[in-house]
Formats: sequence, structure tokens, C-alpha cells
Amino acid sequence: MTTKLNLVDVLIVGLGWTGGIIAKELASTKLKIVALERGGPRDTNPDFIDPEIHDELRYAARYDLMQNVRRETITFRNGESQTALPMRQLGSFLPGQGVGGAGVHWNGVTWRWLEWDHQARTRTVDKYGEKIIPSDMHLQDWPITYDDLEPYYDKFEKTCGTSGKAGNINGRKIDGGNIFEGARKEEYPNPPMIAAQSMVMFEKAARNLGYHPFPNPSSNASRDYVNPDGVAFGQCHYCGFCERFGCEANAKASPHFTVIPLAVKNPNFELRTNSIVLKVNLDSTRKRAVSVTYLDARGREFEQPADLIILSAYALGNVNLLLQSGIGVPYDPATGKGVVGRNYAYQCGGGATAFFDKKTILNRYMGAGALGTCMDDFNGDNYDFVKAGYIGGGGISCSNSGARPIQSHPTPHGTPRWGSDWKQAVVDNYDHAASVGNQGAVMAYRQNYLSLDPTYTDVFGRPLMRMTFDFQDNEVKQMNGQADICVKIAKEMGATKVDRSIPPVPYSIVPYQSTHNTGGAVFGADPSTSVLNKYLQVWDVPNVFVTGACVFPQNAGKNPTGPVGALAYWAVDAIKNQYLKSPGPLVPS
Repeated sequence: MTTKLNLVDVLIVGLGWTGGIIAKELASTKLKIVALERGGPRDTNPDFIDPEIHDELRYAARYDLMQNVRRETITFRNGESQTALPMRQLGSFLPGQGVGGAGVHWNGVTWRWLEWDHQARTRTVDKYGEKIIPSDMHLQDWPITYDDLEPYYDKFEKTCGTSGKAGNINGRKIDGGNIFEGARKEEYPNPPMIAAQSMVMFEKAARNLGYHPFPNPSSNASRDYVNPDGVAFGQCHYCGFCERFGCEANAKASPHFTVIPLAVKNPNFELRTNSIVLKVNLDSTRKRAVSVTYLDARGREFEQPADLIILSAYALGNVNLLLQSGIGVPYDPATGKGVVGRNYAYQCGGGATAFFDKKTILNRYMGAGALGTCMDDFNGDNYDFVKAGYIGGGGISCSNSGARPIQSHPTPHGTPRWGSDWKQAVVDNYDHAASVGNQGAVMAYRQNYLSLDPTYTDVFGRPLMRMTFDFQDNEVKQMNGQADICVKIAKEMGATKVDRSIPPVPYSIVPYQSTHNTGGAVFGADPSTSVLNKYLQVWDVPNVFVTGACVFPQNAGKNPTGPVGALAYWAVDAIKNQYLKSPGPLVPS
């Protein structure tokens, strides 16, 4: 039996970065706000205290902070000729669960995407013409520009205490920063982190080759910091336990100690943890959302009515809820019609592992999640698409995120996978190896999409969401081209041996690659190719807003958290200053 609760003004589904930002910003309106989070509560103390949080087996190998795929998972196939099968254990990507979401276990890399990433189609066509775009590629512009979003990028960086070096302030290019970035109004809130030895070697090699390296923008605080909301950060101490872990020093920006406590302290805000939302309920017109149905920790079913509903779960979770709720028209690849599930994209990888002689000691165990040196010479449209043979490049970097003992054992190709020879190779190479990696863009395609599976259901009886995805020729060429550049840099660094690699082709969902899933509920200027308008408001159901990386029309050669956070501030600004004053569509359809 379903228990119907009293009406609230705002209902937020998922309390990670975007849900936390929106909750914090709306709490000042004195509206009654409820947030539903499928996982449990979290705080730095006691959840992330040292030494317990440095349990690599529990957090890195057994995914303690991640989604439980025994209850919620997806099915996967490379193409429509295959039968999709359930993902039984996490692998290629690691969705978070619990208060703070993936913002707890992320690395802290905080990019502003390049200007090209915001207007990919227009800039590509203007430069190369329509014919360069493959017929099956859904290359789309964002409905807003980098300049529109710049103040919100700045706000998110200040919230996170991001450490970095600007390369373009008000159009003035600055050596040592990213000269390819869009113009920013101000420098980063904090200076860059201390460079590891491998980063110093990479920077020198890249400069020798004529490239333009710069420090990764990092929301691992390089010094003690107090953000504009009065939240204090500790200084990163380079413990190497960032990705897949919480931070005991509050040095890695996370919503659980930044934005969420500011929302919780307001009496008009209520957080309900261990609450799994099953669907959004619509009225008889199918044009207005009236409530959500959810289960609490005891399995009791509730209906929570709300005037405004904001979906701020992980990218795949948001798309799943839209499909389960019948919001928007599901995408059909056969006809090209429909929008929900369209434009799903992932990310490319690969690069080179450089092995050095025993005199070259890298201190790999001293690291941080976003500690690295990067270059954008082959990212966005900073290179010649025709000459390269592909659209959308990638950032090339040398990172030192920490070499934890269980999962870090770099060995050259040809080393036995077990036994005494393998053990000796681990000893010989542990502190003498560095990765030069490509983080590549993936374009959206007609044949890559998300849908509901016709066969498999979850523990709640709902169809599982089905992922249909594979790397296309454009991305295979990109991975190979970028890997060759990585090898060139690794050799210039002085490596005695270099191993080149790219991810499995066809794409495999088994080995970990990146948690950067994008698309499926994209924003745009045309309702026939987007689910959301430029303010992240659903075209068909205007009292529903959707946030997160699911809104990106294609993926970029950068981590998504920077624009995800900036767009949350962008959307909530529109909600506060436009929607709440006059509820309804903010953009005519």
C-alpha cells in the first residue's frame, strides 16, 4: 500500500554535487524542500577518518562507496544485433551512492570545457564544412556558449577551492597555464599543487616537442582555504587515496561537507536517505509532474507530491527515471525520432606507460587525485581534423594520483601475469614507471543510445535500462592517434621502454576506464533533438528539471564535473529568478 504524503514545494532526487548545489541555493527561498537520496548519510567524521578510509581492499577493490548492482544495474550490448546482458559487477564505470554521490569518491579534476566543446557543430562546420561530419554522428551545439557559463564556472571553482594556473585571463594568454582555454575573469582560487617528479619530466619533454603543458586544475586544495560560503578546507597532504575514497582532511572538495550542510541547516529543508525513487508521476495531461513514488529503507512505499521536481541523480540514473516515468519520447534509432536515451556517449582512453632506469625514482605513492600536468594541443579543435582523420581530440597528461599497493603494479608488456617473475617485475618497476595518458572525447551517434530492456527487470520489477554502445571509427582513429603522441612524449621523457595501449575495441564494459558517462537527456535549442531547454528544464514537462552529465550532447576530452557544477548554478539561478516568479516554460518550444 502506498502512503501519500503532504505536498512540498521542491523535491530533489539525488544529493550529489548538483542536488547539493540546488538544495543549498534554494534553501534561502524559504520554500519547503525535500531531497531523496538512495544511499545512506555520510560525514567526514566518522565515515572518512584515517586510517580506516585508507582501506584499499574495501573501497578501491570492493567498491564500498559505489552503486549496488545486485539491486540496480543495467544491461549492455555493443550493437542491436546482440542480446543485451546484465552487468553483474561494476567495471568500466563506478556510479556513487550515498550523500555526496560520486562527488565523494571523485579525483577532484575540475575542468572548464573548451569553447569548441560548447559549440562543436557550429565551429566544426565553419572551419571544415558539413561533409567532415559522418552521417551517423549526432554532433550538436550546446544551447549556451562558454561565455554564458563563465561566471558559473568561476562560482563552482570558488566553491571547490580549485587549485590551478590560468592561461587566459580576459583574453591575455599566460605561459604556464592553459593557453587554449576560454577567457576567464580571474585566476584560480588556489595556486597549483606541488608537481611530482614524473610531472616535471613530462612538462620538460612536452615543451621540448613544442607543446604547451600546464598543471591540471585540481579541487584538491593546495593550501588551507575558506570558500565564499565560509566552508574551510584542509591542505592536501598527497596521501594517494582520492579516487574511490573520501578525504579525511576535507582537502578534496566534496558536496557532503561544502554545499549539503548549508542546505541541511535550514529548517525548511529535509533530507531522506536510503530512499529509492521508482518513478515520477504525471497528471492526466502528461504535461505536469505531480509526485514521485519511492521506497524507504524498510521497503515501505510512499508518494511524495511536489510542485517542482529536480532530477539530480547520476547521469544514467536520471535517464532511467525519465524512461520509467514516460517523460519525453524515447529515442528510436531506426527512425531517428525521440529524444530520451539519445546521444549517449562515453570517453576514450589509452596512451603509453613509460619505464625508466632504477636511477629515476618517481615517488609514485605520494600523489593526489587531480595531481598532474596536462596539455590541450590535440584537444577540442586545437589541431587539424582533416590531417588527423578524426573529430574531437583529447587531453594528454601525466598524472601522479598515488600508487596504492594492491592495485598498482606496472609491469612491461610480456611480463608473466603471476609467479616469481611477475613479483620481481613489480619490485623492479613499481617506482620507476609513469603513465602518459589520453582522455579523449567521444561523439554521439545514431546507434549509441539508452533504452529500457525488454527482458530483464530489477528487484523492484521495473525494466532494466539497456545501454547500446561501441567505439566508432572516429574514436578508434582518435585513440590510436593520441596514443602515438603519448609514446612520443614518453620517449622524450627518457624512458628506457615504452608500452603503447588503447582500450578494448570493440568497447568492453568489464575493465575500468572512466566514470564519465554522458548524454541521454541532452539540453538544446530544438525539442526534436533534445530533452531539455537551455535552463535544463524538460520541454514536455516544465516543472521537471534535470541536471548532471546526462545533459551533454557529446562527451569531451575532459572530466565532466566542472561543467556539471557550473550548469547546476546556471539552472538554479534560472529557477530562482525566473521559474519561481512565473512557473512554466522558460523557453518557448
